[in-house]
Amino acid sequence: MDSPLLPKEAGKFVSENSKDVSILEIGVQKIAELLFEKRNSKELDATGWKLLHDLNPQTMSEASVNWVFVTDTLNFSFWSENDDHKCLVKYKGRMHSGFWSLCAAINRALDEGIPITSASYFANITLDQLKYVLRSDTDVPMPMIEERLKVLKEAGNILLERFDGSFLNCIKKSENSAQKLLRLVVENFPSYRDETTFRGKKVAFYKRAQILIADIWGLLEGKGDGVFHDMTSLTMFADYRIPQALVYLGAMKYSEKLMKKIKQGTLFQSGDCQEVEIRGCSIWCIELILHRILELQAQRGCTNTHINSVLIDYYLWDYARDHRKDMADIPIHRVRCIYY
Repeated sequence: MDSPLLPKEAGKFVSENSKDVSILEIGVQKIAELLFEKRNSKELDATGWKLLHDLNPQTMSEASVNWVFVTDTLNFSFWSENDDHKCLVKYKGRMHSGFWSLCAAINRALDEGIPITSASYFANITLDQLKYVLRSDTDVPMPMIEERLKVLKEAGNILLERFDGSFLNCIKKSENSAQKLLRLVVENFPSYRDETTFRGKKVAFYKRAQILIADIWGLLEGKGDGVFHDMTSLTMFADYRIPQALVYLGAMKYSEKLMKKIKQGTLFQSGDCQEVEIRGCSIWCIELILHRILELQAQRGCTNTHINSVLIDYYLWDYARDHRKDMADIPIHRVRCIYY
């Protein structure tokens, strides 16, 4: 089969052929205005990845790069069946949920002397060892533990065989190109191949592969091996949180039929037509928001043009988590898969 449409082109194609998800210009404008006003804040800067989130590594090192790789290899499916009954991980006196429960669990393991970010360790990790590392401080375990074991062991063995056990060696082969690193990740690590078929075309969303590159960029503050001259080629990371925020903020709209299914808690399958529409339209919606922000900067004589889709994603993901109670009437769409 032909190569898939890459995320940006995939998002445009899906949005042009979507039946149950639409993008609303008025909401695009609203979010663009909001983010334009925040353009010089840490919320919209590469350094915010560390400054705003203390569970992320705070030092630029090879060990930190490998932390990011392990975390993003396991970065999928954290939503809870019941918001009052979820997987929580306690770390340094605080309880963490969702993605942050994973980060807390990784940090807890490292503090306990478990080398969870070492390829030679996680390539051979057992189910019981991983269950211990990712153990919950409630009676709700982290979802998809067997799938997490499979992708982690697979990634560890590939790191050892092809990159001398360190993801930094993979980064160095990218020659400071986000797109080249994206290809290296997708070609070498099967669990990152987030591809499907929509209306007869193969499309790629590469949520975890793109966020891996973006997190490396944030960790390294866009310096040294983290200088990617083509960061603007990356899109947002199509998941279940950002679409919720985009619908809440009026930039996307679901058909009555789709909204009913989401409110009923329907479990979509990865690759279902409506699931693909939600993810693809989210990507293109963020591209339109970015385009509008850049127009506002040009119109108002601003020279700050560092904003990109990655930073918009980071902002909206935090926004969605911070406003979860406000968005109770717009549930996330539910999918259990390794891609997000």
